[in-house]
Amino acid sequence: MTQRPDQAEEWSLRRLLTDVVGSGPKSAEDMTRRQARAALHRILDGDPDPTTLGAFWLANRWKRNTPEELAAFVDVMREESVVVAEPDCDPVDCGANYDGKHTSALLGVAAGLVAAAAGTPVVVHSGDRVPTHEATAYKHVLDALDVRTDLGPAESADMVDAVGFGFYYQPRFNPAVHALVDRRREMGVRTFVNTIETLANPANASVHLGSFYHLAFAERIVDTLRDLDAYALDRVLMFQGLEGYDDVRPGSTVLAEWDGGDLDDDEIETAEFGMDFDREALAVDDVATDSAAITEDVLAGERDDHFADAVALNAALRLYAADDVRHLDDGIAVAREAIADGSAADRLAALRDF
Repeated sequence: MTQRPDQAEEWSLRRLLTDVVGSGPKSAEDMTRRQARAALHRILDGDPDPTTLGAFWLANRWKRNTPEELAAFVDVMREESVVVAEPDCDPVDCGANYDGKHTSALLGVAAGLVAAAAGTPVVVHSGDRVPTHEATAYKHVLDALDVRTDLGPAESADMVDAVGFGFYYQPRFNPAVHALVDRRREMGVRTFVNTIETLANPANASVHLGSFYHLAFAERIVDTLRDLDAYALDRVLMFQGLEGYDDVRPGSTVLAEWDGGDLDDDEIETAEFGMDFDREALAVDDVATDSAAITEDVLAGERDDHFADAVALNAALRLYAADDVRHLDDGIAVAREAIADGSAADRLAALRDF
C-alpha cells in the first residue's frame, strides 16, 4: 500500500503520477483533496514538463476523477486563475462544453436572449477553438452576430446587467487555464480541464445549467458542485445535450435536477413540448454563420419551424432552471410571447449595441 504523507504539497506531479494515479485503471488510487489541490497548483504554475503533464492527464482520464478531486481542481482554478465579476442580477450560469459543436446549430445565444427578454438573466462563457474538438462555441456565434466578445470580466458583468445576457471570454477571466491550450491540443484527448473549465462560474451565479451524455456524469458533477469551497449553488439543472452542448437533444432525453437535496432525474419526450423532429433536423452546414442567421430570424419572429420550437424549449429550460416558471410548458408559452412581442429582438439589438 502506498504511504501518503500528511503534507501532500511535498509530492511532485511526477510522484503523484507514479505512486498514486498512474498504475493503471484497475490499480490506480484516488488522490486526496490535498493531493489534487497540489497537483493543479503545480500545473497552473507551469512546473511539470510536457511529458509528465501529459502522462498525468492521461492517467486521470483512465482512472476517472472523483467528485472530491474535481472539486479540489475547481477550487484551485478559482483561487489561482478565475477573475470573478458579479453582475448586480443573479443569472443562470450556462456551462457548455468549451470545445464546441461540429454539425448542429448552436441555439444557446438565441435561447439565452429569449430568456433574458422574459426576465431571466443568463451568462454564457467559452474560449476560442478549445481542444479537443476545437469546434464552434458561444464566442463564434456571437462574433458572427457582430457582438463584442473580447471583454474583460467587469465588462462582461456590465453586459449581463445591461442586456440580461452576458458573455465571459476565457482568455480574459480564466487566463491560467487558457495558457494550457497548446498542451491540451498536443494531448489529442479530453482531460479533466475540459470538465472543470465549464464550472468556472465567473459571475458567481447561484444556478448552474449544464449537459451530459450519461446520467452518471450529471451525478458526478452535482457531487462535485456540492463539495466546492469556492462557491455555493442553490440549484443545478442538467440534461442530455445535443453534441454534449447545452442545447437539449430532441427525442427521449433525461433531465436531472438538484436543489440542495437528492438529485432527481426524469425522462421527457421533447415532442410533447413542440420538438417533434429528430436531431438531424437541427444540422447546419456552417455552425457559426448558420446559427447566427437562425438566431436573428427566430428572434425577429420570421421563423415558425423546428428551429423556433427548439429555441423556445431551450429558453424554457433556462427559465425553469432559474425557478421562474414551474413547468416547461409554462416556460415555452412565456418564451413564445417574448418572441412575439418583440422583446427578444430588442435584447439582440441591445447586445449588439453594448
